[in-house]
Amino acid sequence: MAKSHELQFFLGLLALASSLAIATDPTQLQDFCVADNTSNIFVNGFVCKDPNLVNKNDFLFTGLNQPGNTANQLGSKVTPVFVTQLSGLNTLGISLARIDFAPYGLNPPHTHPRASEILVVIQGTLAVGFVASNNPDNRLFTKVLNEGDVFVFPQGLIHFQLNTGNTNAVAISGLSSQNPGVITIANAVFGSKPPISPYILEKAFQLDQRTVEILQAKFWTNNS
Repeated sequence: MAKSHELQFFLGLLALASSLAIATDPTQLQDFCVADNTSNIFVNGFVCKDPNLVNKNDFLFTGLNQPGNTANQLGSKVTPVFVTQLSGLNTLGISLARIDFAPYGLNPPHTHPRASEILVVIQGTLAVGFVASNNPDNRLFTKVLNEGDVFVFPQGLIHFQLNTGNTNAVAISGLSSQNPGVITIANAVFGSKPPISPYILEKAFQLDQRTVEILQAKFWTNNS
């Protein structure tokens, strides 16, 4: 009987460890696995390039010192350095992005379904915030950041950044996934293709049909 309880306990620990292990990008099992962008094989991530064909440029991204073009409706531009831009990131579980803001520019409410984010302000002043889950109360955590300040956005939660000044602002974000994903809330809800039924959006957002139709007809800017 004692051995049976020990076995159950061991299996329980194994299940717990397994659930934690799959909560983020898998840990690499070799020095590197540079993404092979020419492969037509689909896996959870990217197929490894032949190590004998890997070179130093597979681990290099240049140009992050160049300002992004903020001439859009949002007044912001995200320059990502994810695995699709830097193939050497494959299996490493990290990535980053540069975010440029025009005066009063906005990086609108969005989520990263596969990553937490840590942001440092390089230039200017940003009002940032994230909203906790709706259990219990959709609590908003918000802060005004100055140059050198750092703020963390937990994985999967809706968050935003707003330039509160009349000069340009710049921030750098580190993310805990090679491919964190971005879901911009307004774009996804009102700009989906095909569109979500207006009836659903009317009830969900407590809007009238005409307002929903106007929102769905808008051009929703992608700033990345």
